[in-house]
Amino acid sequence: MSTEARIIESWREIFAKQKDRAERAMAQLSDAELHEPPAPSVNAVSVIIRHMAGGMRSRWTDWLTTDGEKPGRDRESEFAVDPSIPRAQLMEAWEGGWSLVLGAMAALTPGDLARTITIRGEPHSVPRAVTRQIDHYGYHSGQIVTFAKMLVLRAGREWTHLSVPPGGTSAFNAGMRERFGSF
Repeated sequence: MSTEARIIESWREIFAKQKDRAERAMAQLSDAELHEPPAPSVNAVSVIIRHMAGGMRSRWTDWLTTDGEKPGRDRESEFAVDPSIPRAQLMEAWEGGWSLVLGAMAALTPGDLARTITIRGEPHSVPRAVTRQIDHYGYHSGQIVTFAKMLVLRAGREWTHLSVPPGGTSAFNAGMRERFGSF
């Protein structure tokens, strides 16, 4: 596998992990909690979902040939709180957005890495555009995890850790040593 192909595969893996981590956090929330801001002046998880899905549709639809900020996108409406939107509709938008992201990564070729695209008219190399979105989605996926944990704990429920739980480092490292050898 070429270095370029390995880079593309690593991007795909990072996106998939961001999606999975956020989904495991969202799964711990009730439908009402999806729409509940964890603190004053903080976005509810449902708002972040809608914002990410809207951005993904805009950025990844025909992303190699059209500007990444599509004229039909209404970014401001993504931040409107609307508790009437059911979980299924939120998750449909979420899945649709991620389908575009992961589909773009699956179709990306090593030769595409030399291309230049635009986002809001600003030129970006393909690697810069992709890493820009990795950064953006990591930021919002982290918000989803943090806000979900705040809501779960505030409700008096136990949070299911999404990575190595507190006190679990030794056991995790032992498993890694067993799997990959000493480090």
